[in-house]
Amino acid sequence: MTRALTRTFGNVTVGVALLALWGVLTLVGVVVEQGKGAAAYFASYPAPIARAIVRLNFDDIYHSGWYLASIGLVLASMTIATFTKVIPRRLPPRRAVTIDAIPLHAHVTVPGDEATIRARVERFFSTRGWKIVRRDIEGTHWSFADRHNWARIGVLVNHTAILVIAAGTILYWARGFAGETAILTGQTAQIPQTRALIRLDRFAYTVAPVLTKGGMLYQPIDYVSHVTVVGRNGVPTPMVVRVNHPIDVDGTLVYQASYGFGMRFSVTHDGKPVPALSSRTLVEGDALAIPGTTQSVVYERFVPTVDRRTQMPSSDPRVNDPAVILSLQEDGTSLGAVLDPLRSSVDLGNGWRIVPQRAVLYSGFQYRYDPGVPLVAAGSVLLLIGLVISFYFLPARLHVRVDPSGESACTVGLAATTVKGYDIFETQFRELVDELRKRID
Repeated sequence: MTRALTRTFGNVTVGVALLALWGVLTLVGVVVEQGKGAAAYFASYPAPIARAIVRLNFDDIYHSGWYLASIGLVLASMTIATFTKVIPRRLPPRRAVTIDAIPLHAHVTVPGDEATIRARVERFFSTRGWKIVRRDIEGTHWSFADRHNWARIGVLVNHTAILVIAAGTILYWARGFAGETAILTGQTAQIPQTRALIRLDRFAYTVAPVLTKGGMLYQPIDYVSHVTVVGRNGVPTPMVVRVNHPIDVDGTLVYQASYGFGMRFSVTHDGKPVPALSSRTLVEGDALAIPGTTQSVVYERFVPTVDRRTQMPSSDPRVNDPAVILSLQEDGTSLGAVLDPLRSSVDLGNGWRIVPQRAVLYSGFQYRYDPGVPLVAAGSVLLLIGLVISFYFLPARLHVRVDPSGESACTVGLAATTVKGYDIFETQFRELVDELRKRID
């Protein structure tokens, strides 16, 4: 049973098939948006496909048994193939060979007795960095000269590195998480997985002029969020989050990802304020449903500066002549959009009016906890070491035999083998044989 399993999982075809299965499941995770509720899938896909997504756990595939099992099978196949096929081929036993049957071979006739010539040949290779091992095989004396023999483990280092990287990836899928959130100035958000609280005390961004072929442009060059964090210790701690400078909250890294403008609107009906709608602060994409109708107003985008000449949104990110873009929807269908300056009202019909009152900066954060990072980093270093060993060092073995060929001469037979074929070592072998002839003649 064990032998059959070893033979099956060590088969190259089986290994490739398992890799293909892993790739297909990974592709499913890319195509199918992860972490949504069942209703979202039934709204986006035909009912049979939506049911399959939910029942097969494709909505959270990276944590599913399917996915983890496929990775486990790939690792098992790789491990078995490494120890049953790759390593034995990379570390062949020292055995007798037929010199002339190996493509890289040569014969050198040298005057002298067998023991003296053997010693001179071994000394020749030893002084050039070859390690000499002697063997008596079926009554015949063989000398084996190895160079860079240790480099034969390069493939083992590479395979080990892949296993370590895969282990780090699995650890992230098993215990890690990632997400994003937008926090309005003065408000607090919670990281659901750790229950850590982040309050945005103040947000600032820096705009700098950039001279281009088309003229002077203004671009944001720095985002800075001043936050107060409450982690596991329960102590409020002031921190600063900048682009490319995340903060560490109980091992979870929080990154500065974006920023935007929330908007407070004044909504009236027949001239009377509607507190339930006027008390909300909307971020881009949020909607206000108009009571008693099937209409809704969507806050599409904040425009910091309106071009005074064209009365259209400009690319200037500085807040000079701000406006908002609002769209009116009926049963989810857009009826059009309007550019509305701050404190200018828009008539929605049936006595409803909306006025953008005040912009509030918000900061967009991304957070990520990845316990597999140390393993992935270690695996990457191992992989680099293995690649250097594999590409820059050539393990080679010389099979050397000295045979008497007359009363006062012997023939030195040499055959060379490498782990990368014969062509790559042919020139070095010919040069080595030519030098041997000169040194021991």
